[in-house]
Amino acid sequence: MFLGKSSKSKVYPPRNTSFTRTNARKFNGSCMRIGIDIGGTKIEGIALDAAGNILFRERIPTPAGDYHATVATIASLVAHTESITKNTGSVGVGISGAMSPVTGVVKNANSTCLIGMPLDRDLAQALGREIRIANDADCFALSEARDGAAAGYSSVFGVILGTGVGGGIVFDGIPLAGPNAIAGEWGHNPMPGEITGRPECYCGRAGCIETYLSGPGLSADHLAATGRSLPPPDIVAAADSGDPDAEETMTRYEDRLARALATVINILDPAAVVLGGGLSGIQRLYRNVPPLLPEYVFSDTVQTALLAPEYGDSSGVRGAAWLWPEHS
Repeated sequence: MFLGKSSKSKVYPPRNTSFTRTNARKFNGSCMRIGIDIGGTKIEGIALDAAGNILFRERIPTPAGDYHATVATIASLVAHTESITKNTGSVGVGISGAMSPVTGVVKNANSTCLIGMPLDRDLAQALGREIRIANDADCFALSEARDGAAAGYSSVFGVILGTGVGGGIVFDGIPLAGPNAIAGEWGHNPMPGEITGRPECYCGRAGCIETYLSGPGLSADHLAATGRSLPPPDIVAAADSGDPDAEETMTRYEDRLARALATVINILDPAAVVLGGGLSGIQRLYRNVPPLLPEYVFSDTVQTALLAPEYGDSSGVRGAAWLWPEHS
């Protein structure tokens, strides 16, 4: 995620509001779910009815570097959502990090102003209700498992391939967090099979999966091999046009993705893997990676489905709403 410029937030009234009035009139407010996705440059809010239909959706700038303004912005977004829909709803929030089960504050967040802050308690106080917070990759996986590309699969590994690499795990519709709140964080495992020339990672280690499979990692690998600096879309386009160097870069990327996914499949044996993030739009991955998996997975066959996301960059905010699976 990229950090936007700081500003004193003029929270509302919003512009470019997306609101389905017909749905709102028909909707029973006791079942409305509100999802909030806190990104580095924008905060997105969505209201879903019991069937997952969108009642309201809005994106507004993130008050960069200002924790208290971020809390106030979210509170205003929720209030505005409920004013427009004329309903109240449960609130789920997706963040790039996680709430530490030991300290009770945010850790590992890209939006650094959240780190060390009791976001769940402050939002609960601001909104006057209990809220639920989860990692944004968990929210992505939950959205795709609930009513997206992986609907109907009992176990789902949701992968983020973007500026960074992350993941989330969902079993029977329930996200797995773990006692350390890091379930699915495969991006900082070492890339299997890479012994020399391992890139340094911002986390302080070398050879992390993220350094190979992220967008910057793909570009860095192409630069190291060819001396040419290209963004991922240009590398993919060049490979599709027959450029042999770009094709070799993509072949290396696909093999590394297969190796990295095999480590997850060998441990979790998920029914489906859903790719998300900017690189999930590379269509050749869905053709070329599955045939590579049997070489690395400890099984005579690999039945795990590799799926493109149904909701794209909206999956995270939808999954945040689905953190409340039932309403009384």
